[in-house]
Amino acid sequence: MTIMNYLKKKKKLLLLLIIFVLGFYLFSLVGDIIRHGYDKQNKVIELTKSIISPHYIKKIKNILFIIPQLKAKNQLLELQIKKYEQGNDGQKFKKQFLELGDSKYELNFYFLPFKRLDVNQGWNAKENSLRAHYAEIKNEKIFVISGEGKIVYFEKKNFLKDKLEFKDLPNNIKDILNENDLKLIGIRDLYFHNNEVYISMIIEDQKGITINIYKADLNLNKINFEIMFQTKEYWKKYNVFSGGRIERFDDENILFATGYAGIEKIAQDTKSLLGKIIKISVVNGDHEIISIGHRNPQGLKYIKNKNLIINSEHGPKGGDEINFNILNKGKKIKNYGWDIASYGTNYDGTDPFKKSHSNFGFEEPTHYYVPSIGISEIILLKENSFCRSKCLMISSLRANSIYLMNINDKFDELIPNERIFLKGNRIRDIDYDEEFELVILLTENVPAIVTMKKIKKID
Repeated sequence: MTIMNYLKKKKKLLLLLIIFVLGFYLFSLVGDIIRHGYDKQNKVIELTKSIISPHYIKKIKNILFIIPQLKAKNQLLELQIKKYEQGNDGQKFKKQFLELGDSKYELNFYFLPFKRLDVNQGWNAKENSLRAHYAEIKNEKIFVISGEGKIVYFEKKNFLKDKLEFKDLPNNIKDILNENDLKLIGIRDLYFHNNEVYISMIIEDQKGITINIYKADLNLNKINFEIMFQTKEYWKKYNVFSGGRIERFDDENILFATGYAGIEKIAQDTKSLLGKIIKISVVNGDHEIISIGHRNPQGLKYIKNKNLIINSEHGPKGGDEINFNILNKGKKIKNYGWDIASYGTNYDGTDPFKKSHSNFGFEEPTHYYVPSIGISEIILLKENSFCRSKCLMISSLRANSIYLMNINDKFDELIPNERIFLKGNRIRDIDYDEEFELVILLTENVPAIVTMKKIKKID
C-alpha cells in the first residue's frame, strides 16, 4: 500500500468516524427533545419544521425514536401514579431554579388533583376542553376549579409547606346539567366579585353549544350556582374559540370576553355577543358591548385609575395579540379587526387577512407575536421584586413561558423585558400574591400549581 493510498483510507475512516459521532449526537439530541419537549419558539426548530412535512416528521419520530418516546411515556406514567396515590395532599414534587442574566427564580411544583391534558390528541380535541383548569386567590385561601367543574381550595400559608392539603368544595354543577338536560363542554373561568363566586361554562343542549355565566354566594359547605347571564348565542360544532374570561369593572359590573366560536364575520356583527368584550351588571344582568373584533380572548384585566381594559387573545397561525383599550365616554366602540385584519395566517397556508389594522379602520394591537406563543392569562405588577415600575406578565400555553413586559408611563406601549421558559409546562392561568411575593401558575401537563419567586432582587 502506497503512502498516498494509506492517507486516503485514513481520511475516509476519519470522515466516517466524524459522521458517526455527529449522527449519534443528533440522535441523542432529538431523542432528548422527544422525551422532554422542546422550545417551540426556537428559530432553528421552527425552520426545520417549515421545511419538512409534519407527516414525515411524525413517521421519523414513530420509527427512529421509539425508545425515547417510551421513556417519556414511562416517566409521565410514573408521575401520574404518584399524583393519583397522593390524592388531595397536593404534594410538592419538584423544585427548580432558573437564572436569566441578573435574575434568579425559584419554582415549586405541587400536584393538582385533576385530570391531565392529553397533548397527543391535539389542541382542538373536544375531550381536552374538560382539562382546562382555573385558580383564584380569595383572602387567605386559593380556590381552583377543574374543567369538569370540581372545586377544591387550600390555605395560602400551605405554600410554606411541602403539601397544599386540598379540601373538596361540593357544588351543584352536575345538578344544573341534569335538571336542564345539558352536557358540559368545559369551565372557562373562575372569578370572585365581592363575596360571590362566578364561573363561565360552555354547555350543549338541543339548540347547540353556548357559553353562559353562573354565580353563587361563597359558602365553604357547598356552592350553589344559578344562571347569571345567558349569551343566547349558539354554534353547532365544537371548537376552541369560546373565550370566557371574567374580570371586575366596578362594584356593580363585570367584564366578560367571548370568542367568535368559528363563525365567519360574527365578531364584526354588533347584534351578536360573540367575539366581543361585554360589560354586564351583576345587579340585573343588563349588558353593553365595550369592544368588537376579537378572535379568542384568553386574558382580561381592567385598570381602574386608567379606565383601561387590557386583553390577550389567540391569533390564527401567528398573530397572538395584546390589546389596550382606554375607555372614553361618548367615543364609538373600538374594533380590533377579527376576522378581517390579523398578523397571522390560516393553518392551511392561505392568508386572507389585512396586515395593517389602522389602515382599514381597526385598532392596532399594542403587541403581537409571530410565531404564536399560545397566549393565555395576564396580570399587572407594580413596583415589586419582579418589576421596577409597572409591567405586564403574560402566560403562554404553546411557548411554555412567562413573558415580562414593561409598560411606559402613558400606558400605550409594551417593552419586552424577559422570557421565563418552563420547559414542558403549558401555562393556563396566572395570579400574584402580594403577601408572599409569589406568582402562582396553573400548568396543564401534569397538572400542577407552580409558585415562582424572584430570589435575586432587581438592583
